[in-house]
Amino acid sequence: MRMRLGVTMFATDRTMAPHDLARAAEERGFASLYLPEHTHIPVSRRTPPPTGEDRLPDEYARTPDPFVALAAAAAVTERIALGTGVCLPAQRDPIVTAKAVATLDRISGGRAVLGVGYGWNVEEAEDHGVPWRRRRAVVREHVLAMRELWTRDEASFKGEFVAFEPCWSWPKPVGRVPVLLGGAPGPTLFAHVAEYGDGWMPIGGAGVREALPTLRAACEAAGRAMARVVPFGTLPNARKLDYYASLGIDEVVLRVPAGGRDDVLPVLDEYTVYLDRWS
Repeated sequence: MRMRLGVTMFATDRTMAPHDLARAAEERGFASLYLPEHTHIPVSRRTPPPTGEDRLPDEYARTPDPFVALAAAAAVTERIALGTGVCLPAQRDPIVTAKAVATLDRISGGRAVLGVGYGWNVEEAEDHGVPWRRRRAVVREHVLAMRELWTRDEASFKGEFVAFEPCWSWPKPVGRVPVLLGGAPGPTLFAHVAEYGDGWMPIGGAGVREALPTLRAACEAAGRAMARVVPFGTLPNARKLDYYASLGIDEVVLRVPAGGRDDVLPVLDEYTVYLDRWS
């Protein structure tokens, strides 16, 4: 079975430029590039680092805007899919974000992918006015509102967190923009995937086999086909990738170090051995 291999890097203003990484990844035959998002990082550490470390790594405060960076990547590539891994829609105006995603999709020839997360940093979300305990509901409405703007000539939306009267918004995406939801497996996340997503992005990919029946049941309850599963940020080895392929997974996103060209390119070259096996 063919399994696409993509890459992700925690890009910052100190790492290899995302458009250079995109070009290098495409030249080597990788299928996708995903970039993360943090609008800012409050100095307060009421929210513990998700890494389990005592100190939050500096890279969290130094991420570029993913859509600007991916647009630059689109300009120097032709085939590689360009995605967010992950975007934080609760912290974004959905009308503006819909325009950014649609524009990226148009200029890239239909290569945009919207990886979505709910966020982990309470202080960051608070600065955007996001009610923390309702952030999943906010993300849901923002994505549904964006779908309306992408697909209807006269779009409107009325919800608890988003409301706008009939309006015009172009450009439209080339086709359906895939929406991949990140997060820990469970009935709530999988109900959201089944309702408004196209796939699930498990970080690292642990526990995927055990979670598949719950995801499949959620999709069946929603009357739709099984969602894609895209393990994200994986440190690869042949056994792990064989395992994913045996589950019917069609794309795995491999992690490269957050560093300069001399740090990143040798790892990309090392990973090419897996391309010959699965692509």
